Amino acid sequence: MKIQLKEITVKELVEGYQDNEEQGVRGYGGKLDIRPPYQREFVYKEKQRDAVIHTLTQDFPLNVMYWAVRDDGNFEVIDGQQRTISISVKTT
Repeated sequence: MKIQLKEITVKELVEGYQDNEEQGVRGYGGKLDIRPPYQREFVYKEKQRDAVIHTLTQDFPLNVMYWAVRDDGNFEVIDGQQRTISISVKTT
């Protein structure tokens, strides 16, 4: 397994954010599957979501989020779903 750092902006992450129960949760211009079938449902409470946003607004780094590259070149979240959804919901 090869791990490669990819830095993106919050704007890029939330671009095209959609939460559709039947089709899942997508972001990053439709190229990121934020909640693949094996991921649990979103469970952060409002206080936890606000803490993620506070971290960003204070220019503190978030923990690394891990994405896998699919065969079609798109991505899926392996670790970081709750942080990604927190960011997307609060900024879109």
